[in-house]
Amino acid sequence: MHEPDWIQPRRIDSIDDCYFYHTMDIPNHGVVQGEWDLRGRETLYLGNVSVVGKRVLEIGTASGHLCFAMEKMGATVVAYDLSPDQDWDIVPYFGLDYEQHIQERKERIHKLNNGFWFAHGANGSRARVRYGTVYDIPGNMGPFDICTLGSILLHLRDPFLALQRVTANVRESVIVTDLLPVRRGKALDRFKKLIGFQQKPEAHSIYFLPNADRCAPNETWWSLSPGVIAEFLQILGFNRITVTYHQQSMQGQKYQMYTVVGRRGML
Repeated sequence: MHEPDWIQPRRIDSIDDCYFYHTMDIPNHGVVQGEWDLRGRETLYLGNVSVVGKRVLEIGTASGHLCFAMEKMGATVVAYDLSPDQDWDIVPYFGLDYEQHIQERKERIHKLNNGFWFAHGANGSRARVRYGTVYDIPGNMGPFDICTLGSILLHLRDPFLALQRVTANVRESVIVTDLLPVRRGKALDRFKKLIGFQQKPEAHSIYFLPNADRCAPNETWWSLSPGVIAEFLQILGFNRITVTYHQQSMQGQKYQMYTVVGRRGML
């Protein structure tokens, strides 16, 4: 199998050409502000999985904060993400003109890629990078010991297919982190009581979020419970499941999150 077409590192001189999804401490620059601040809570975000000496595929590296954190923990990381050349899974509401939205999204992804390379250079990172969609993972990048997906599946039209494609070349563990679903209100609780619903909403729930009347959201498809993620992973051969819960900070607010870790092997 031939060597993958790795993206050649870019030199980004101006931070004004960058967008940061994560708040990060960048060597010789200082703190840059992003939407999510995972600093000091990376181990919780990763489900307390040791990455020492592991080859890790990080899906959706964004600004690279977790990529560089895992390198410092002792991992060899391959960062995989979209570039402006790939399409985002946008909800196709009938009658809406997405041309401007798509162009703005491509410009933002370009600046996000720049932010990664700015931090990659400043951190002296050795992480390799490949751009593409989760539905078309090049097999020659692997194998990997561990794969991580941080707040990715809720943005995908087909989260199970993505997991299937991503994990095909993973030998040990998959780490999926996402927002903990909120309860859907008293009306839903009364309805479930009326029909004799016994299962907790968090257990195996999957909610389709796009709403035709509001034409929103346009980039988030699902609210996925940890139970659904666990079932997905077990179907794909990751039979040993652990679930942990933690808080992470986005724009100054605390959000409840979960991390499901699926490990290959017998129960």
